[in-house]
Amino acid sequence: MTEQAVDVGGRAGASRGQFFGRQRELKSLQADIERAGLDTIAGRKAARARVLLIAGRPGSGRSALAEQLIARVADRYPDGVLRARLTEPGGRRVPTEETARALLDALGVDSPAGAHQDELSALVRDALTARRAVLFLDDAVDAEQVDPLLPDASESLVVAVSGGPLTGIPDVRPCTLGGMDAKAAIELLAGYTGSVRITVDPQAAESVAEECGGLPAALVLVGGWLAARPKLSVADATKRLRALPGDGDQPAAARPLGRAFRLVYEALPPGAARTLRLLALAPAGLADAHTASALAGCSVPEAQSALDGFVTLGLLHADGAQYRVPGALVPLLRALIETQDKPAEVELATARMLERTVRRLQSCRAIAEPEDSPIRTALAGMPRALRFPDARAAEKWLRSRQPALLAAARVAVEDGGLDTLARRLVAALVRALAAHRGTEAAAPELYGLHQLVLGVAERRGLHREVAAALLNLADLDARTGRTEDALDRYRAALDAGRAANDPYAIGRAMESVGGAHQELGDWHRAADWYGRALVQRLARGERADEARLYGRLGTVHTYAGRYGEALRSWRAAVAGYRKVADLPAQARALSEVARVQEYAGRPEESLYTCRQAVEWARRAGDVRLHAALQLRLADTLDRLGDPAAARLHRSTAERLLDEEDAHDAARGGEAGAVERSAYEIRSASLEE
Repeated sequence: MTEQAVDVGGRAGASRGQFFGRQRELKSLQADIERAGLDTIAGRKAARARVLLIAGRPGSGRSALAEQLIARVADRYPDGVLRARLTEPGGRRVPTEETARALLDALGVDSPAGAHQDELSALVRDALTARRAVLFLDDAVDAEQVDPLLPDASESLVVAVSGGPLTGIPDVRPCTLGGMDAKAAIELLAGYTGSVRITVDPQAAESVAEECGGLPAALVLVGGWLAARPKLSVADATKRLRALPGDGDQPAAARPLGRAFRLVYEALPPGAARTLRLLALAPAGLADAHTASALAGCSVPEAQSALDGFVTLGLLHADGAQYRVPGALVPLLRALIETQDKPAEVELATARMLERTVRRLQSCRAIAEPEDSPIRTALAGMPRALRFPDARAAEKWLRSRQPALLAAARVAVEDGGLDTLARRLVAALVRALAAHRGTEAAAPELYGLHQLVLGVAERRGLHREVAAALLNLADLDARTGRTEDALDRYRAALDAGRAANDPYAIGRAMESVGGAHQELGDWHRAADWYGRALVQRLARGERADEARLYGRLGTVHTYAGRYGEALRSWRAAVAGYRKVADLPAQARALSEVARVQEYAGRPEESLYTCRQAVEWARRAGDVRLHAALQLRLADTLDRLGDPAAARLHRSTAERLLDEEDAHDAARGGEAGAVERSAYEIRSASLEE
């Protein structure tokens, strides 16, 4: 839960897990689910899911009411409950793209890296079409955040929480919250104070409820304050609240929560008060003991003790191993930072927090490396508090903290004054995600991180880093089928590489431009760009890259039907691989020479070259490549009218693969499970 009516993170004494009041609202909302909509009344099937709106100010218990409603109706929706927060505690609107990705991840649906929000929201709607589920959209600012995510399936239910009406969404079911009734407010207060203090002075309890405006968040704060002071009466709380000076800058509706917060805050020791204020800087409003320790400049155990104390007072919500700053309190905490903390101190606290995050990410990545790797050795020199016991614990931490880590990267970049630290943080996060999840699985997150790096690099005029970020983004674009976008970015990376005079970036960009043209079927431009990249490699004497580029040239010439040029390129690739003693690559290049010879109508030459390729694969000791080339040779013999020899070579290939599988099984590896076609190189017609 977020803005809870009674549950402050599961550590609030007697009130834990209970829900008070709001019975009329719950009955009304449940009735609205069954009530016929405008489409049904008109005789049409509902085109979209039913939307129930719970509107109210932060601190009114709107999210808690939504959770209570969902708990009561969840058994009607067998496909479960999906939750998404549309606004962060600091007021940042979460882009639809981020929300859609989170929902797709919860649904187990892959989201393409770099996809636009329209595509992603369409994927969410499609995924929910065949499901009967509840979609809880918390803290929506307006209809623009909600509308793109509404399922097209009328069997689903959407529960939205907002500060006001969602104008523009038809047939929405609104339920506006004010303060709780006096009876429910007193019951809530009694959960903290105990029934005795309420019974001896029920009028004082009513006065507290009135001073708090019936707002659950304010009542929780006063209840926590009283729970920490068992010798004080409820009347004492009333006196303290009334004695607080008024705040003329606050709207009248916000004053009860503001006064309750001041009652609790002003009773905190100076160190605890400073720690609480600085928690408003926690990315996405999420903190743990390390975050609090870095912000406050204290030890991790001290920070943990402070966090637990804040939960007891209703100032924080516990969320597993993390703590969430209530959205209703963030504006109050930030106002205190502006008046009580110097800008330099705030910047220093932010830098400490980001530096601690970098070191935790470095530790997270290191634990996933082999035991004897240098980075794993360096891990032993880190403080024990920053280390993880094993890779599983590190991966669990990374997954649970991912929203906060991504928010930290964004905050660091947006700050503008911590660019060096921001670049280190993004780099550490990229490496940790790649180490634990793999680049393919983490591609959507990596795409956003590379965009952040690009923004910093462009702001600082770091052309080399601009080129690197553009290349990374373009690679992800190309991998997800956005070849035109990738081509534009590769060209921009080439310009940045030239501005930085970076030979690697220039060569990589030119080769990638050629690859994009090849993907688009523009063989002439592909060959031109591969040729440019080859000239650069030749000038620098980079022989392995020269051989690879000769091969890429041979490929596009083959596709274009220029067999003479293709043969020259592939033979140059063979010579290049021979010079660098790469026998497997030499065998593969020879097999491509044989393929082109076959296309050119020279079958005898093709057979001779294919036998050479088989011999080089045998010398290389690559059994699977050797078997694949044996199969390729068998195909060639079949076309030349020698089926007996073809059967012999196929039999040899089968024997080689069986022996390799048996060898892998004996070693206890999983290589025997690799499909035999994984290394297969067969002759094929140009139409294929």
